[in-house]
Amino acid sequence: MRPRWHELGRRCGALTALSAFVLVTDEDKAFAQSNGASRELPPIRITGGETPRRNKPPAPRTSKPVAANDRIVVYPAAAQASDDRSVASGAKGPPSMASEITVSGEELNARPATRPGEALEAVPGLIVTQHSGEGKANQYFLRGYNLDHGTDLAIYVDDVPVNMRTHAHGQGYADLNWLIPETIAAMDVRKGPYFADEGDFASVGSVHIGLIDRTEKGLAQVTAGSFGYRRLLGMDSAKLGDGALLVAGEIGTYNGPWDNPDNVRKLNGLVRYSQGTATDGLSVTGMAYVNTWNSTDQVPQRAITSGLLDRFGSEDRSDGGNTNRFALSGGVAQSDDLGSWKANAYVVKSQLDLYNNFTYFLGDSVLGDQFHQHDDRLMAGANISRTLEGSFAGRPMQTTFGLQSRYDAIDLALTNTFQRGFLANIRSDKVGEGSVGLYAENTVRWTDWFRTTMGWRGDYYATDVTSLFNSNNSGRADATLGSPKFRMVLGPFNRTEFFLGAGYGMHSNDARGATTTEDPSDPTTKLSPSPLLVRTRGAEVGIRSRTIPGLDTSFSVFILDQDSEILFSGDAGDTEATRASRRYGFEWTNHYRPKSWIDIDGNLAMTHARFRGYDSDQAEVHASLAGYPEAQIGTAPGNYIPNAPPMVASAGVTLGEKTGWFGGLRWRYLASSPLTEDNAFRSSPTSVFNGRLGYRIDNGWRIQLDVLNLFNTRANQISYAYGSLLRTDTLYNLCTSGTAPAAVCQNGVMDYVLHPVEPLTFRATMAGTF
Repeated sequence: MRPRWHELGRRCGALTALSAFVLVTDEDKAFAQSNGASRELPPIRITGGETPRRNKPPAPRTSKPVAANDRIVVYPAAAQASDDRSVASGAKGPPSMASEITVSGEELNARPATRPGEALEAVPGLIVTQHSGEGKANQYFLRGYNLDHGTDLAIYVDDVPVNMRTHAHGQGYADLNWLIPETIAAMDVRKGPYFADEGDFASVGSVHIGLIDRTEKGLAQVTAGSFGYRRLLGMDSAKLGDGALLVAGEIGTYNGPWDNPDNVRKLNGLVRYSQGTATDGLSVTGMAYVNTWNSTDQVPQRAITSGLLDRFGSEDRSDGGNTNRFALSGGVAQSDDLGSWKANAYVVKSQLDLYNNFTYFLGDSVLGDQFHQHDDRLMAGANISRTLEGSFAGRPMQTTFGLQSRYDAIDLALTNTFQRGFLANIRSDKVGEGSVGLYAENTVRWTDWFRTTMGWRGDYYATDVTSLFNSNNSGRADATLGSPKFRMVLGPFNRTEFFLGAGYGMHSNDARGATTTEDPSDPTTKLSPSPLLVRTRGAEVGIRSRTIPGLDTSFSVFILDQDSEILFSGDAGDTEATRASRRYGFEWTNHYRPKSWIDIDGNLAMTHARFRGYDSDQAEVHASLAGYPEAQIGTAPGNYIPNAPPMVASAGVTLGEKTGWFGGLRWRYLASSPLTEDNAFRSSPTSVFNGRLGYRIDNGWRIQLDVLNLFNTRANQISYAYGSLLRTDTLYNLCTSGTAPAAVCQNGVMDYVLHPVEPLTFRATMAGTF
């Protein structure tokens, strides 16, 4: 006799894909709620040995009941009418790794935040910061990685990739300033290269943000705060045919505490049509975003301590930028007698013009080192996957096949500028980069307490680079990589599961680096092209338990290796080699809801990160700076990885019911980190508290006060250590007079370079529903 299966109801689409075959036990039912946020399961239907027919029209959505201790604590107007799985997002199974979670949009919006990208700090162990103006992509830290603006962290919104490959400012550039937090339905989080459907930039982790499809009521919201912060938000939905039309828009301004105001001017809009459910439906989404701003970039510590600059001062007041993004995407998901399938397509037109000056007068002692990075691209892609349900040796089995494709047509330019005025070209390129990814993944439920998933992924990348100023840097390149994957789950035993994952991953390099043979600034200097694709490898073991009522706790131990990687340096226009690296550590994540009106979370992540091998080139640089300690300190060879945080911690509490008083307090901590390979420079730890207090009326009106940096901590958003020159430096005079050696003048004065956390900030919000 074939085992009895259960199929989770399609209306919520929360746990369908894998658990469609799960053998029913009492522990299964109890533990299946461990999918990140605490929420009720959809109805369970017991079936016999046949897969039920699925070709009938989807049932209309209805509001699901909410358990007493699962009450939503925030924004009822912005919540979806039933579940938080986006229409056409496809089926979602239970977690297959201890570090895999889902966070609801309600939970995200209950957290006081300074900027939209900080919604990602709901990911345990992830820090989101900013070292420039509020229009530039954030900087991300996770699992001992300084992910820069998105490298090795794959981010998707509505199944559209956010990371930009071969970007003018940096590989994997992931700007989320266009994201409207109130439109987030749920955020799915994975970590490690163990998932066959995750490709480029996903070695450390991936974040998939789903959007809401409609609102229960219209929402009008106004926020005003310190340092010229103003924000207007409107959102509403209406029934249109058999579906719903959602419209949302925001206008924002911000100056910040800087001596040179940011003068942010942001306009953002979203229109979305959806029909059906997560597993049987379709959606079409359009987005538009424009932003312009000034930047107070990081400044050297010696300029602050000497009184040359205020803590919130700027060395180059003309830094800043402007950007825009226009996107159209669509998705469809269907289920049938054999299983289910899902497809989506997208086209994104984006542009960025960015002006930065990070080294001040190191390269140009008269006009300074400001440079302009220009990125203008059209990105298009399509994905499709098919899931088949069946059996193997009488055991439930599920197999998924997928195809992912993407093409970027990019115009890139790097120029020297003075106060945003053109000085000289460094390089200009036209790049076409395409990729195709094929994957297959098979899951077998061997017993009611043991399941395995085996997968394989193959990626093919091809690029054509036309260098407009140096034909020797033009060319074509292609590469392929195959990546096996494996995951295993044991349990539940007493509401506890054990997880094991291992796999190979990959990371793409800037296409220009794969064809560059001459230094754009000095064609006589020959360069070796970098590989287009680079291998990563990782493994992880973990445990997840809900033995204690109301507490969801998980613990994971991981290791992640990255091969010798040669990255394109967008700030310099050439390639820069790095050695192989290894990171290992653990994450401990806790979410506790003892009562309906209190929600507590606490997370701790610790990582040991080191380069592997010996850097002989760095040793030569260090020797060339002998006799000039201000330039030599911090340049010795070593195995520390700059900006790799050894510890990240966070905790928070959210209080309140659906009406009446509510509030919250959050804390995040970023430990002291090495800033140079020899550990001569280390950042100061950063510890910041944010708070919220408000009141909700049963008619949907809400008033709240957010207090950011509650204790007015003097900390830094980001710290670096590198060489630069100021006109007040002694070395500046030695270099301009020709006294100091060329190597010393090219390196400059090694110093801390920092961007401070904003001081105590207040933001008051009033919102009403209609």
